[in-house]
Amino acid sequence: MEFTRILALRHGETTWNQDKRLQGQLDIPLNERGHWQAARTAEALRDEPIAAIYSSDLARAHQTARAIAAGQGLDVRLHAGLRERHFGAFQGKTWTELEVEEPEATLAWRTRVPEFAPGGGETLLQLRARIAAALDEIAARHAGEQIVVVAHGGVLDMVYRLATGLELQAPRTWTVENAAINRLLWTPEGLSLVGWADSGHLEARSDDDISA
Repeated sequence: MEFTRILALRHGETTWNQDKRLQGQLDIPLNERGHWQAARTAEALRDEPIAAIYSSDLARAHQTARAIAAGQGLDVRLHAGLRERHFGAFQGKTWTELEVEEPEATLAWRTRVPEFAPGGGETLLQLRARIAAALDEIAARHAGEQIVVVAHGGVLDMVYRLATGLELQAPRTWTVENAAINRLLWTPEGLSLVGWADSGHLEARSDDDISA
């Protein structure tokens, strides 16, 4: 059976990441460091054999994917199924604000109640179904090839759970870093984990490095 190799990445940093403000499906662009991270990731993947590059259609993911695509001579294929979880009424808020304004809802979020959704948002059950369907659709097109998928923190958290069989409420013991490289294999039976959170290409940062 042929498998699809997936390089899954979270987008580069945004100002809202720095502020610990929930972005959800609000369209927030990369900040200066985020553009630098995207460029470093593109350089790290320059010699990888990549057949296609897919991205969430939100700007922060698309900008990261475009940097990688430029180094490969490829176009970016946008897919709305790769968007971040919709955080509903939580979008645009910080955790500090939410803990004061909506303590019960914030607790349900933090304890990962599968059926809970902020007003107008998605549950974890809905997110898992959406991400599994999007990855199955994308990866099935590329049997025997390697592809890049650029998405978001909540999406990458769910990808890890799908690949390892962890329950939705299992506490996160792994990192989901901006622009780290995560490697997976896909077959029609599902995902498996090869490597996670490779951020070596981001460790040489100095203030003089950031120019994008």
